[in-house]
Amino acid sequence: MEKWKTIKSEYHFKTPFGNLRKDMCQLPNGAIIDDYFVHEYEDWVNAIVLTEDKRVVFVEQYRHPGQGFYLEIPAGKIEEGESHEEGILRELREETGFISTTKPIKLGEFMINPATQTNRIVTFLILDAFKECEQELDETEEIEVKLISFDLIEEMIQEQKITQLFSVSAYYLAKNILNKSIVLTSEKR
Repeated sequence: MEKWKTIKSEYHFKTPFGNLRKDMCQLPNGAIIDDYFVHEYEDWVNAIVLTEDKRVVFVEQYRHPGQGFYLEIPAGKIEEGESHEEGILRELREETGFISTTKPIKLGEFMINPATQTNRIVTFLILDAFKECEQELDETEEIEVKLISFDLIEEMIQEQKITQLFSVSAYYLAKNILNKSIVLTSEKR
């Protein structure tokens, strides 16, 4: 297999949230795609945030494209000059008022949708979180914070009470790390 060649690119629009670009591409077999649309976004971050009493910090908010309310883990886009770790800690504080003095554990970096988007999501596990301040929401945000026992999350996923894909995958990544850590701790005794 070979990469496609970009013959020409033009922007249909640019916004602070993201850009829409139209590329003309030549495939390795010589075929031409005149209008391949690409969504350019900054990287996103999210985290499974576990409190000292083993509850997960969720946010519930209305999502217009989905036409409903969704239970999700804290997440957001990276600001200019910010590391992924700094970004998730800022988003956590702004969306929920929670912080942690424990360094976030990186669970992975994943392409959102490489067929149409340029960005990645970087997923973290944050332990020992506690409420430090009030939410610092943008005027377009209305977010309700929910604390849910870690032991109930899988059942809520199976019952379709948590349906946001990144929240589901982050939960299973965190569960895997936490299970390994419990096994490793047990083995040391």
